[in-house]
Formats: sequence, structure tokens, C-alpha cells
Amino acid sequence: MLPDPPDFYIITGGPGSGKSTLIEALAAEGFHHMPEAGRAIIRDQVAIGGTALPWADRAAFAELMLGWELRSWHEAHDRAGPVIFDRGVPDVIGYLRLCGLPVPAHADRAAELFRYQRRVFIAPPWREIFAADAERKQDFAEAQATYEAMVAVYAGLGYELVTLPLAPVSERVRFVRARIGKQDG
Repeated sequence: MLPDPPDFYIITGGPGSGKSTLIEALAAEGFHHMPEAGRAIIRDQVAIGGTALPWADRAAFAELMLGWELRSWHEAHDRAGPVIFDRGVPDVIGYLRLCGLPVPAHADRAAELFRYQRRVFIAPPWREIFAADAERKQDFAEAQATYEAMVAVYAGLGYELVTLPLAPVSERVRFVRARIGKQDG
């Protein structure tokens, strides 16, 4: 039996579904948060001429994301909860599956050992707000496939998925607050 997980909540889903905007709004209200690995890794790899990129070496990119997520999980213990995560360790497994790459045993083990609260918030695909950019090169079909991969991996790991409403960010903030037991005020 695993010990109770720390007061860590994941917000996951496909790209361009409003996750980061929601997390920024929660942070503005005083929630501690841990940033997404992917964008930072892409910026760093581009800056140094590295190849651990989703369009160059997806396996190396996944390893860097796994290291980032493990470090974030440990660093979050220094913050008063609840702590909101822009993705988590299981997202790396979902990414590997989405890419058709094998999931290394150490990634599965990390997902078993480094647990979050059972309730995971998932942002569904939302065409009206989806946009590609310099770091997000996926199209909407890939965003939908990413969402489906995250649903499968988190459900398979025993997490309870809570779908975020397709609603303005203020409503999404109220939705999350109500479900983690931290009301306004």
C-alpha cells in the first residue's frame, strides 16, 4: 500500500486546451505551482543547439521531461499545499505512447512511486482557443490524440479524471478551487 500522496494536483490534457492559462490564474490567487517541462526543455534545447526535441529525438526529449517532473515533484515539498502541477510524471508515459515509443521500466516505476492526489484535472480539446506557436507545433488532431493518451495513462494508473469545463478562465478557477477544497476568500 502506497502512503497518502502529497497535496499535489495535476492539470493535464492536450496542447492548446487552456492548462497553462488556468494555472497562471490559480497562481495569481496564491496557489503554488510547478511549471510545464516541455516548453522549457524546447527553449533550452533550441538555445544550446540540442537535439532532445519532439521533432528531432523524442526519446531524449521524454527523458529530459521525466527528469524535470521528478525534480518538480521533490521541489514542491518545500511549498505549502496545495501545489498545482502543469502536467506530471504520467504525462511522460502518455507522450511516449502517443509517439509509438517503448515506455522504459524506469518511467513506469517513477509513475508508481511519485504519486499525486488521486483527482487529476484534465483539459479537453477546445478548438476555439487552440493555437500553434514556436514551441507548440502540433495541430488540433494531435492535440486530441494527446488528450486521449493522457486519459488512458492516468486512468490506467488509478487516477480519477475530472474534466475541466469549456468555460472562461475565472469559471475554471472556481471549478478547480471547489474540487480541491480551497474556496474563495
